[in-house]
Amino acid sequence: MIVAMAVIAGLIVAAVLSFGKFARSTDWRATVTPLASIIGSGFLICGPLLAREFGSGAVVAMAALLAIAYAVGAVIRFNIVHIENLAPALSLNDPIAWAMRVAQVMLAIAYAVSVAYYLKLLAEFTMKPLAVPVGWHDLLANAFVTLIIVAFTALTFSGDIRKIEHAAHASVSVKLGIIAGLLAGLGTWWIMRSGLPLDLPPAQLSYSGIPLLLGLLITVQGFETSRYLGGSYDQLTRVRTMRYAQWLSSAIYLAFIALLTPFLREAQHAEGVAGILDIMELVAPILGIFVLIGAVSSQLSAAIADSIGSGGLMIEVSRRKLGVRSAFIAASALSIAVVWLTNPFSVIALSSRAFALFYAMQAVLALWVSFRTGAGSWAARVGFAVVGLICVVAAVAGAPAES
Repeated sequence: MIVAMAVIAGLIVAAVLSFGKFARSTDWRATVTPLASIIGSGFLICGPLLAREFGSGAVVAMAALLAIAYAVGAVIRFNIVHIENLAPALSLNDPIAWAMRVAQVMLAIAYAVSVAYYLKLLAEFTMKPLAVPVGWHDLLANAFVTLIIVAFTALTFSGDIRKIEHAAHASVSVKLGIIAGLLAGLGTWWIMRSGLPLDLPPAQLSYSGIPLLLGLLITVQGFETSRYLGGSYDQLTRVRTMRYAQWLSSAIYLAFIALLTPFLREAQHAEGVAGILDIMELVAPILGIFVLIGAVSSQLSAAIADSIGSGGLMIEVSRRKLGVRSAFIAASALSIAVVWLTNPFSVIALSSRAFALFYAMQAVLALWVSFRTGAGSWAARVGFAVVGLICVVAAVAGAPAES
């Protein structure tokens, strides 16, 4: 029954999103880009990590993390309208124009770091089923990731990044189908076991878990991509569809953590960032396969998307003095350095810090523009300041998951 429901749900969702009329709508196309970036394998690694730190309070902790992300999204949505309207009137040396360029540099670096994060996870999930000796694990994983990054860069040598743009979104329908299958399988297990007692770990809600929670900001990041889709969609469409992406991804994250509740004790002892594979196989072996396929496809597509984002931003920041090839080489070099200098857990916190700095800068810009143009209420300005402060704390105090 579990296998049947997982397969049926996965096929239906993938088919509807691939061939349905809705899938061809403007709103869905504009939603897919931020949604694809938000839903990498973050929801897979969050379960074990939050269970270990917060016990049966994992759902509450996940809700808090999503609330922070939504507040940051509100800042980005304000900037989509007000900064974009102000930007054409700014001189090259205007302080806000300089601040915007600094924010772009931060995002380009954050994207390059996140490529290392995505591909580190891809390597962990890919190597999980293989009998790789412990002494060789890190070396082989890093070499594997380096080869993928080099391949990304090689695809741009024609001077045109469009050859890999489509690959960034090709797996979105399949990925969401896989997620639907996982949720349906877990839900079916829950229904079949209804009425039986659950052996849950105690809730562990304390201030000591805040650094880990902030270190997981990268797992719900990606909504900011709507900010840079102005060439394809108008402001109102981007604002609206960013909300859709955050609503849908939040529902998926919370549903997954909630349905994982019966396995939280096992999740506390899951080893490595790919430990969710072991947990899903307790429900049904096929769900382990779902996790593996979903993780690999989502990490690869997200890494490609962020490679494009990093290279594109470097071109823009350099005022087109860097060509496509040079920009991607620079971004790839940074990603490779992060790969070899970090482990899979610490790169999560490093990526979160990089994006937290970018988000803090966006909050500063929102506050600055609000005062300069009179846009936004005093309540909004206080909100911008609070979000900026939270992001600064996340950048400074976000803890590696291994701690």
